[in-house]
Amino acid sequence: MDVSEGEAPPERAGYRRSAGSARGEARRLELLEKVTDELGVNGLVDFSLRRAARAAGTTHKVLLYYFDGPEDLLTQAVLRLRTRRIDRSMAAAAEESASRTLAGRVRAMWPVLVGEEAWVLDQAIGLAMYDSARYAQLAREASKQYLPSLLSICPDDWDPRRKHEVAEMILGVLRGFLVEWRTSGDGDGINAGFAALDRALTREESTPA
Repeated sequence: MDVSEGEAPPERAGYRRSAGSARGEARRLELLEKVTDELGVNGLVDFSLRRAARAAGTTHKVLLYYFDGPEDLLTQAVLRLRTRRIDRSMAAAAEESASRTLAGRVRAMWPVLVGEEAWVLDQAIGLAMYDSARYAQLAREASKQYLPSLLSICPDDWDPRRKHEVAEMILGVLRGFLVEWRTSGDGDGINAGFAALDRALTREESTPA
């Protein structure tokens, strides 16, 4: 069987030998990064283990050695792609921290949310909605990934409940804007919506903790 140089063939499909092995985990992450890069360029349509294997320079059987099937690999790659976007969004928000406003930090995140691999992550939203039973984790994990970052940009003196409420509001509104951007491309409408969001966040931030 054809495997990458120096890589032992899998004992059986789906067996995660990498668990508990630092070397195996490093190899799994290396493969995941390559598949994620390919996904960011070509999107989710027609994704398959063989396509992923070509991108990673290995075989589909080797991928099954490190991942629990195509859905697991796709989910892990989407999560990794989303993590990259969150990291860039937070960097943009940090650069805007001099404005000292929550609205300004949220605004600074928007160009990142609609840039680069945004179209692929928008496909993931559609996939989760189209076949929720099969791809529900794509949607569930999105909230888990985004909320900590949104909580972190809320004012430090807010109590946890208030931070959670506002972070959920921001997440819901930005998701709506992303769907609007992808489906209609109505930039003027989104700008109008952002104006209202800016006012809401400004009022919220001006309210005593």
